[in-house]
Amino acid sequence: MPSIELISSSKDNYIIKGDLTFGTINKQTMKVLNFQPSASIINVDFQQLGEIDSAGLALLIEWIKFSRAYQIELRFEHIPAQLSALAKLSDISEIDLFTLKNK
Repeated sequence: MPSIELISSSKDNYIIKGDLTFGTINKQTMKVLNFQPSASIINVDFQQLGEIDSAGLALLIEWIKFSRAYQIELRFEHIPAQLSALAKLSDISEIDLFTLKNK
């Protein structure tokens, strides 16, 4: 079974290692980012992301909703082509989905 690891590289900086798929996402994955009023920016790095499916895209959309609710800037870095393609197939533009800078 594929796995996902969310590594906190430093305060409010995360690296996703593994797959963001239906088989790897659970309720704890949803809560892993620290959406606290004290955070102003949260960075998520996808450089080590393996596979992503519609469940992974749905998770990212939920993270974006939480970040907006808490008025926290959410930045995704190293967005893989597979994620961009999945967003386009789902009729979600990158501008709508990712209010971030692709580094």
